This record gives sequence, C-alpha cells and structure tokens, in this order.
Amino acid sequence: MKKVMFIASTGGHLDELMQLKPLFARYDYHIVTERDPSTESLKDVYGDRFSFLCPGTRKNMLTYPFKLFANSVKSFGLFVKYRPAFVVTTGTHTAVPMCYIAKLFRAGVIFIETFANRDSKTLAGRMVYPIADMFIVQWEEMLALYPKAVCGGSIY
Repeated sequence: MKKVMFIASTGGHLDELMQLKPLFARYDYHIVTERDPSTESLKDVYGDRFSFLCPGTRKNMLTYPFKLFANSVKSFGLFVKYRPAFVVTTGTHTAVPMCYIAKLFRAGVIFIETFANRDSKTLAGRMVYPIADMFIVQWEEMLALYPKAVCGGSIY
C-alpha cells in the first residue's frame, strides 16, 4: 500500500480533509493537524496514525514565526519518520512546510483548495500551487485563478 500523509489545520480545513476518510482504507495513511481541544479525541480514534503540530494562527504575529518554525521542524521529522509517497492537504499555514518538504524528497503533493473560497486564492494555495503535482479546486470559478488546477467539485 502506498503511504499517504493527510495534513490540515484545525477547523474547516480539517473537516474537509476528514471527508476523504473513505480513502484511508486504500492507503497506509497518517493524519497530521494542530493540537487543539477539538482534535484531542482524534488521537484516541486513529492512535499511532495521528500526529499533532503546534497550534498557531497568524492572529498573533509575535509568536507565529516561532510556531511556524517549530512546525516546520516537526513536519520534517514526521516526513522522515513516515516517508509518505504523497502528501494530501486541504491547506492553510500548517500544511505549507510539509508540502515543500515532500517536494524536497520527491513525494507527490496534492492540494485541495478550500470550499470556503469561490473567487479568491488562499495564501496557502498561492504558495503550494507552483509545486503541487495535482491542485484541486472545488468551484469551477476557481479555474480562472488556477489555470492548471482540476475542478473536483465539492468534497462535502
């Protein structure tokens, strides 16, 4: 079975990622998200197939660079430990370092732009689009913004 790492931040991005749960049975998978009260129970469900990164948003710009650096280092360690053939993400800042690490190790990167954006690019989308092996949008309108993308429709 191919190894696939699924990664997203908490909240809606993780909700979207978990819509891909039927794929888990087809792959040797590992899920990565931020540690948060809303995600603690997932560790009980997925056990050693689940890892946490530091929670951190860009809301607090004093601590964000340090948390981003810490998450980048932890992402590197997780990638080396699990050696996925593909990284699949529904995005945001938590996933960007992992996508670049995957490219460094010649793993595939599949980025699914969030359903929440219908007419504008996300920062993570802009950063990962140039390196993604497959870039999926959920709205046809987004194809104008990401011409090399594939419209996969809603994952909900």
